[in-house]
Amino acid sequence: MKLGIGTYTYMWSIGFPGASPEKPMLALDLLAKATELGVHVVQYGPNLPLDALSQGELELLVERARTSNIEIEIGTRGLETDHLREQIHLGKRVGACLLRTVPELSGETPPIGQIESALQRILPDLEESGVRLALENGKVPAERLAEVLATVDSRWVGVTLDTANSLAIPEGTREVVRHLAKHTFCFHVKDFVVKRVWHMMGFSVEGCPADMGQMELPWILQELRSAGADPNAILELWPPERSHLNETIALEDTWARKSIANLRRYIPN
Repeated sequence: MKLGIGTYTYMWSIGFPGASPEKPMLALDLLAKATELGVHVVQYGPNLPLDALSQGELELLVERARTSNIEIEIGTRGLETDHLREQIHLGKRVGACLLRTVPELSGETPPIGQIESALQRILPDLEESGVRLALENGKVPAERLAEVLATVDSRWVGVTLDTANSLAIPEGTREVVRHLAKHTFCFHVKDFVVKRVWHMMGFSVEGCPADMGQMELPWILQELRSAGADPNAILELWPPERSHLNETIALEDTWARKSIANLRRYIPN
């Protein structure tokens, strides 16, 4: 297991609709952050897609990653066959062995049968390319997702295990891990705190630096090891918005540094 960062470590720094930094973080900037933090994996998601780069920019990124001893992983959304084939081809170009995707596209979750069919269609491409596809848990219940993977039964298809996404269904982290540990290709380390609101009628879910919330990291790592899984661990963060975007970006960077320092107690590589 290697420790890494991704584009959802620095979502505020990269920017998104409604939050536009004066100088957004670019793909090469993320590599520089990885070097600065001393980690050797960078996962690019759909909020900073590599297929938006020119050929020259992509070649420079690959060369910079190689000389810095940084492994690249890529991520996208959806299960449409032609799109996944394009992403697999992109993965081959940048030397990525893992393609992460979420089944949902435009907020809609496909029926279980459609997910299974989509995976069956893309299997030959995955096998030929040597790129593994990792579906991220979220709106699909973990037990159902595990059933799909058991039916597909391929070493080229697994999951990206996220520690917080499934709270929206709602499913607890322990339930998700128990169902999906043995299928895990990638581990999104996203810590959080669930608190009652002041009037006691409901809860809030807030992000926090890694190993400072309710994620139960030692237990999760033990479950992954017991299941025979050896995924890279990619830090993701949910820092809250501050009064000014620059303050939020500064907080995000502080959380990233603190998180990596905390995680090194468990994942030294």
